[in-house]
Amino acid sequence: MSTSRSVAALDQRRDIVEQLRQRVAAMEHKPAGQPVPTLPGLAGLVPLHAGATYSVDSASLALALAAGASQAGEWVGFAGCPDFGAEAAAELGVELSRTVLVPDPGEHWLEVTAALVDVLRVVVLRPPASVDERAAGILDSRLRTRSAVLVVHGQWPRVEARVSVEETGWTGPGSGTGQLEERRARVVVRRGARPPERADLSWPGVHRLDRQVREIRRVSG
Repeated sequence: MSTSRSVAALDQRRDIVEQLRQRVAAMEHKPAGQPVPTLPGLAGLVPLHAGATYSVDSASLALALAAGASQAGEWVGFAGCPDFGAEAAAELGVELSRTVLVPDPGEHWLEVTAALVDVLRVVVLRPPASVDERAAGILDSRLRTRSAVLVVHGQWPRVEARVSVEETGWTGPGSGTGQLEERRARVVVRRGARPPERADLSWPGVHRLDRQVREIRRVSG
């Protein structure tokens, strides 16, 4: 993924401290458990709720879960994602002017993520190889207090749902050279002991020439 496009953390024309204060005040008045906007193709499959954590196994799924809230006017953030692709994010509908990016929080990943949860609606985290129950519990409590959503790219002790890609493929030119137009994937969602749910989804290729933003949509399998 390309990282050539810069990601603006806050509106530089306004006082940053004041913006953060407004974000904290707004999130404190939103109860945990309320629905968080999700892209139409994912709304019935993975409905997001404030105060919850979701795990994914791919960067594309992480972007997709953050895109709905971003399109609805919320702020979103990405921590521990050094290969964050601004162009791919924009194509899925992530508004870069309301996106905070911390590519490498290092050993302070827990503190950084907690700070992002305080002021952002959806935070995508790529954590260290292993996360213990204590660290997860700290963020769980913070999520409920701030009514935020955590999307973890990797393993996490306790989650509302685990979302993974079973099959994937691309569509594009039938022969010769050209641009990849669309990616299709079979996605499976696991929630505790409930039977897995599956759906076929599609989203635009990250190299489309027109850079037209399109919503994820569900397609027949």
